Amino acid sequence: MHRRQFLQSAAATCLLPSARAWAATQANRPKFVLVFLRGAYDATNMLVPYGSDFYYEARPHIAVPRPGSGSDGAIILDDQWALHPALRSSMLPLWERKQLAFVPFVGTRDLTRSHFETQDHIELGLGPRTREFNDGFLNRLVQQLEGRARPIAFTAEVPLSLRGPQRIPNISLGHSARNAIAPQQKARLQQMWMGTAQADTVAEGFAVQGEVRRDMAMAGWAAEMRAASRGAIDPGGFVGVAARVGALMRDSFDIGFIDVGGWDTHVYEATTSGAHGQLATKLSALGDGLAALARAAGPSWRNLTVVVISEFGRTFRENGNRGTDHGHGTVYWVLGGSVRGGRIAGEQVALSAATLDQNRDYPVLSDYRDVLGGLFRQFWGLNARQVATVFPGAHARDLGLV
Repeated sequence: MHRRQFLQSAAATCLLPSARAWAATQANRPKFVLVFLRGAYDATNMLVPYGSDFYYEARPHIAVPRPGSGSDGAIILDDQWALHPALRSSMLPLWERKQLAFVPFVGTRDLTRSHFETQDHIELGLGPRTREFNDGFLNRLVQQLEGRARPIAFTAEVPLSLRGPQRIPNISLGHSARNAIAPQQKARLQQMWMGTAQADTVAEGFAVQGEVRRDMAMAGWAAEMRAASRGAIDPGGFVGVAARVGALMRDSFDIGFIDVGGWDTHVYEATTSGAHGQLATKLSALGDGLAALARAAGPSWRNLTVVVISEFGRTFRENGNRGTDHGHGTVYWVLGGSVRGGRIAGEQVALSAATLDQNRDYPVLSDYRDVLGGLFRQFWGLNARQVATVFPGAHARDLGLV
């Protein structure tokens, strides 16, 4: 049996009646889902610092309009922060029910601004220690729970964060669209038509396809976006599978992971303003997916906490392509039936050129390992030694989120 067939069979086995009976006896156990936004989403246009005039100076073309600007205006959350209007119907109701909180100025101390290095750094969770690519922090968490939680990866391959000695099943619920023909297929097709009257036509077709792709690449950034996503489903695909994730978490699993790609917005992040354009479309889909997950979780929603993270934030100032580049600090989302939401949590700082990291990015005021370590300690009652095993050298912080 091939590995993929085995994993699919294993995942299916988890859904048999015996698994449902097991889940029923564990109805009050905490459940956790990590949603990884690969590509570094622009948190500054999601959680809008409308109280800062500097925000509007730094983003003359892509800023989300101030609250009170009609349907395009940011939605006030408190006296400094507002929500992107694309999340009005999906996330605002959770905020109003105090089941959604945001943690700004959070991230990793990694300053490479490399998608791949920082994604790996976060998923390993080892801090400055030598990297071991078969030792993810969620796998270490599962080991510490000693059978008290059933894990699952809703991905085509087991993500780095779940790799390790503990065997973790995975099941792919979606896939990324790949429109470009693979080089091997191109070579075979060219060989098939070689020496025929149609050979020139085939070659011309590939040439035209290449030109179109280059035009669509928008100065080459599209290729980076695809690479940064690492095969994760896009936000539109997430909408289609999120309810299934919620149902599976309700019935069969306690720890889940899913990644959503397509967030590398170097060019044309917004159109007429930050309220419209590709980021707004992606945020709308992400919010709809998270709302569908919450509904599908049913009664388990009271025990389920979803944390949305990304490898880093983006530059505070817009670039010359009406986009944003790789940054540093970002904003995490924490939502769930028992979340103490309706607030912006964690350490904060007034935004100005002087308070930016290297005069360009959100600073990191809360280390992600401290934030997640604090949550895990609250969820499962982990002691200091266990938290230190999951996140070596971290200092678990209780931000009062649960």
